[in-house]
Amino acid sequence: MNGISISPCIVPITVFFFFFFLFVFQSAGELQNLCVGVAWPTSCPVKCFRADPVCGVNGVTYWCGCVEAACDGAKVAKVGFCEVGNGGSAPFSAQALLLVHILWLIVLGFSVIFGLL
Repeated sequence: MNGISISPCIVPITVFFFFFFLFVFQSAGELQNLCVGVAWPTSCPVKCFRADPVCGVNGVTYWCGCVEAACDGAKVAKVGFCEVGNGGSAPFSAQALLLVHILWLIVLGFSVIFGLL
């Protein structure tokens, strides 16, 4: 038989990564609207008299709160300031996703080298 044979190891790995990425993309889309009941500004820039920091999904701290984030066109990820280096408060950072891609390439490379594909 000259058909293409698939290694028994590849199927579980492929299924694992399928469900992993499905979970990642589903979790990333579940941001809540944390600025409910806030009056949107009629003009920008916003001037505030007290700090009311919120963290945008872009990793920027908006010190005047939801109104300043709305002026910048950013969604609010959490109430409070952004932590340094976290790139926002998304459930999975881009670095973790990059690590998954690197590991997948290593697994793929080994499977090609050792003839598992």
